[in-house]
Amino acid sequence: MNDSGSISASSVPRSLRWEDEEGGELYILDQTKLPGEVVEERQDSAEQVWESIRQLKVRGAPAIGIAGAYGLVIGLKPLVDLDLREFLTQAERIAAYLNSSRPTAVNLSWALNRMLAFARSNAEKAGTSAVLYKLLVGEAKLIHAEDRAICRGIGESGEVLLNEGCGVLTHCNAGALATSELGTATAPMYLAFSHGKRFRVYADETRPLLQGARLTSWELKRAGLDVTLICDDMAAYVMSKGLVNLCIVGCDRVAANGDTANKIGTLGVAILAKHFSIPFYVACPSSTFDFATATGADIHIEERSAEEVTSFGARETAPKEIKVMNPAFDVTPHELISGFITEKGIVRPDYRKNLERAFR
Repeated sequence: MNDSGSISASSVPRSLRWEDEEGGELYILDQTKLPGEVVEERQDSAEQVWESIRQLKVRGAPAIGIAGAYGLVIGLKPLVDLDLREFLTQAERIAAYLNSSRPTAVNLSWALNRMLAFARSNAEKAGTSAVLYKLLVGEAKLIHAEDRAICRGIGESGEVLLNEGCGVLTHCNAGALATSELGTATAPMYLAFSHGKRFRVYADETRPLLQGARLTSWELKRAGLDVTLICDDMAAYVMSKGLVNLCIVGCDRVAANGDTANKIGTLGVAILAKHFSIPFYVACPSSTFDFATATGADIHIEERSAEEVTSFGARETAPKEIKVMNPAFDVTPHELISGFITEKGIVRPDYRKNLERAFR
């Protein structure tokens, strides 16, 4: 915490950054190396950005959306000598390719569709592909800046939920590493802490890729918060002992009725919270609400490789050729959710009506 009582920039990691040199360069913090190494990697092509998203070097729905927007301009950078029609055709192709990297988080398609709509509406005014490229860089930077403001708005909306001395449980990583700055689920925690509130955070380790252990516990500890790491199957025990007063998680997509897709294991946390009468909140930006998807049953769930489950780090922990299920996400029904913490305030049931009113 700095002298003004706020979280300092150096204590909150940046998931990615854009540098305006040589036409623009994107750097991502390779989260697959955390917490052992802090390594930034320059992204030199749309293909590299696709791999970085797919391999979870950059992850978290808002950060993926920002990376996708920058990935599009990186892919277009060598094509600025094309005529405008062909430039727009290539933009459509590159955007479709980037969108295929991870299908569940809606922010990626949202950001890419916004970039394409901006390109179409500004092509005539730009006159040349080179000018349109510069305008697209500006739009990607605007998406990035807006996310910073949105994260702070989510924090301001949710800070009131954290009381002095309370215990809050979170799952996976919906922190600064998943967004542009303060995170979604962690934004209320960072702001409450910076304003002098002291509370406990319990971070689920989040198997099979340990985002809670490797990322959430690392960034919260680095910022000075009181964080305790627990295995996923310890959540019920911790709740039963009265140590958890509140659950806050992030999410990757919210259907029109409030059903919510988030990292695998979130559904179990929500069910436990219901059993122990603990409020369960989802923190997310407006871009995560998908009104074209009616219910959670319509959300496509990404299935990842078996190797993520059959090993723990470099050590194999399962029999050879064992059958494996590895869904990356599950869907929490809206009736288990106490409210959505957004940049526009906390939205409570009836979700179909109140989400529509807030974001349409």
